[in-house]
Amino acid sequence: MAGKYYSPGRILLALLGAGLLNHAQAASIADWEGCSSIPADVDRLACYDRVSGRAQPEAEPVPAAAAESASQPAPSPVVAQATQPDSGLLSTLSRHWELDDQAKQGAFLFRPHHPNYFLPIKYSNSPNNTPFRESLTRPDLGLDPVEAELQLSFKIKGMEGVFGYDNADLWFGYTITSFWQAYNDTISSPFRETNYEPEAILAYRTNYEIAGFRGRFLNLGMVHQSNGRSEELSRSWNRVYAQFGFERGNLALLIRPWYRIPERDEDDNPDIEDYLGHGDLLAVYRKGRNAYSLLLRNNFRSMDNRGAVKLNWSFPLYGRLKGYVQYFNGYGESLVDYNHSQQSFGFGVSLTEGM
Repeated sequence: MAGKYYSPGRILLALLGAGLLNHAQAASIADWEGCSSIPADVDRLACYDRVSGRAQPEAEPVPAAAAESASQPAPSPVVAQATQPDSGLLSTLSRHWELDDQAKQGAFLFRPHHPNYFLPIKYSNSPNNTPFRESLTRPDLGLDPVEAELQLSFKIKGMEGVFGYDNADLWFGYTITSFWQAYNDTISSPFRETNYEPEAILAYRTNYEIAGFRGRFLNLGMVHQSNGRSEELSRSWNRVYAQFGFERGNLALLIRPWYRIPERDEDDNPDIEDYLGHGDLLAVYRKGRNAYSLLLRNNFRSMDNRGAVKLNWSFPLYGRLKGYVQYFNGYGESLVDYNHSQQSFGFGVSLTEGM
């Protein structure tokens, strides 16, 4: 008959037990096996010491100061993280123009520039049929008061530390805005106007106080805007500008005077400054996930005073998708409408926020 089989582990435990028979209360094999099943090294060794009868080292006296410190609760991970620089705590201007070290994301990365949105419904109280009179061959044809609008805008940082200055960055931006007669079947639902706006921006970070606002940056830019049309529908102009960025709490204020570069060839719209003025002012206020903006333009003339106001509101819908509401009143909602006054109201969705 085959002999009884004992595993090497059991043999080792038996030998250890035999070597400890002189101990007043010898431990059983079951006690040793119980220690071997403990996963933690420190606890398993402590179990072996206890079963073997080995004396435990006496705890050294703890200084009173250390004991008091140990009695204090350890800071929670949330509190500890709050003391570290966090991009979520950065201001709107800092995140938009990467003004602080924590906000920097390097060059050649697509970032939002002006607001990105799609308005499937936009109503105008006075559609501008005048530029399209020659193409509208019948008197019953015309623009619908309801259309759609789409704007896509991005910027890329081309260089950090321009001219050796750590606080100067070079950006390139591009914005396209399209007005679509999507519901006008009588004229085949065309895009009645698309504006293209490339620009180059030298962003210089600043830090000063004025009237309770903190001056965060000075942007020096050159921008071209045109609609890519020909002959009577062609609209274009070139500008250089200086934009001053201020913030106070959740409020950001951007002031941008500009100078129009004179046209060397035939000017498509020589009087555009009479309607669009010589600069604009943008105020942006954020509260939670809601953002409100106000854009103002004016030619600052006592006679023939003209200008425009635009109000935007973005609010959370689902996940990262936001609702978007826009109101416009005045001249120059698009380039082809630069000398036409109208009121419009639209709603849709915001793809990314911008300024």
